[in-house]
Amino acid sequence: MAIKIVTDSSCDLPPQLIKQLGITVVPLYVRFGKETYRDRVDISEDEFYQRLQKDPVHPNTIQPSPQDFADVYQKLAPEADGIVSTHISGKLSGTCNAALQGKEIACKGCPIEVIDSQTLTMGLGMVSIAAAKVANAGGSIEQVMGEVKQMIPRIHLLFILDTLKYLALGGRIGKAKALLGSVLNVKPILAIKEGEVVPAGQVRSRSKGIDRLFDFVQSASSIQDLAIIYNTTPDEAQTLAERMTPIFAKEQIIITRLGPMLGVHAGPGALAIAFIEKG
Repeated sequence: MAIKIVTDSSCDLPPQLIKQLGITVVPLYVRFGKETYRDRVDISEDEFYQRLQKDPVHPNTIQPSPQDFADVYQKLAPEADGIVSTHISGKLSGTCNAALQGKEIACKGCPIEVIDSQTLTMGLGMVSIAAAKVANAGGSIEQVMGEVKQMIPRIHLLFILDTLKYLALGGRIGKAKALLGSVLNVKPILAIKEGEVVPAGQVRSRSKGIDRLFDFVQSASSIQDLAIIYNTTPDEAQTLAERMTPIFAKEQIIITRLGPMLGVHAGPGALAIAFIEKG
């Protein structure tokens, strides 16, 4: 038996990596009015973004219930020496708290550790990947926890939005609310600091915003892992990956799609960079 890794759907991990590494993903929920969907189970990214732009009702996201987590833990426990459950920042969602409550409901025979990653999207995805690699190599629950905890402070995430509209409509945007008084034709740049969304600047054009993403990576001293996250502009993500080639091997860059959790607040046209600096 081995340590099993659990995360939530805000990690935005590509499906092939989830399968390859044996990670279990607990979906968040997306609600349009009275209709509720499990993220990427009952509604795809394409369906979500199409509806986000057309539906007069702005959606919201709902964390998994404690029972959702308990059910997953109980299913994994018979084949596990332990479970490490890594989740979106507790300052952005109640998901981590729900996982802690689910741990209390679940069977007591299997040790379960719940970790607040203090980040989201592929920042969380990279934490989950690292945890799974240690677990799959036969690492103990203490070794998995050690790997994750030393990695979290080295995660960097920056993203550009196409519009402030969805940021204004959304809910838990933290200190990024400071941007809402800005002129409407700017492109806001946001970062994650200590688990919270914070403003990192604004630019007048999308091309300048993409330049900022590139400069952000270029300024790093040494990169261990790199991901590009898009939601409605896959060609931009590929072009940015090509541009990154002198800095980081393109075949090692993870290109993935931003899910509904951040999409509700970011809106169409969001583009992000996540990377881990070498320790």
